[in-house]
Amino acid sequence: MSKIERQGLTRRALLARSVAAGALVVTGAGFLAAPDAAWAMEVSVISEHQMATLLQMARDIYPHDKVADQFYAIAVKGYDAEDKKALVEEGVAALDAAAQAAGHADYVSMGWEEDRVQILQAMEDSGFFQTVRGGLVTGLYNQKDVWPIFGYEGESFSKGGYIERGFDDINWL
Repeated sequence: MSKIERQGLTRRALLARSVAAGALVVTGAGFLAAPDAAWAMEVSVISEHQMATLLQMARDIYPHDKVADQFYAIAVKGYDAEDKKALVEEGVAALDAAAQAAGHADYVSMGWEEDRVQILQAMEDSGFFQTVRGGLVTGLYNQKDVWPIFGYEGESFSKGGYIERGFDDINWL
């Protein structure tokens, strides 16, 4: 596929293809891997399905086409803990129940982002949703490897501040 063809791929088409192809592969008990084997994650407390659901939920809450799944996986890895197990079990069960009521096998298997977002909007006042959403703010955006994708250079104080680094270089005023 040429570079131009790759750039023309919409997020919706990419998600549809990844769902159809199996965006995550369960390679063994407690282990998730990307289909291209570029990254993998081990889960020990929650199930692979629950982690895959959290990963999809993270993508649906903060969708960024240029951010790879591995960064979302890092952001939700903290939910694979004993103190979060009950919250995740109940939350994923609620997501799956809502997806089943809409005629799908579970939340992850829903092919359309819009359908998943409607489910999330219906439960946005729940403790589960608010906990995951709040954790993603720091879990995703505090990763230094993600900053260049957004054009963020990091803190400025140690480099002389913003004024000395181009903050005042606007020429359109």
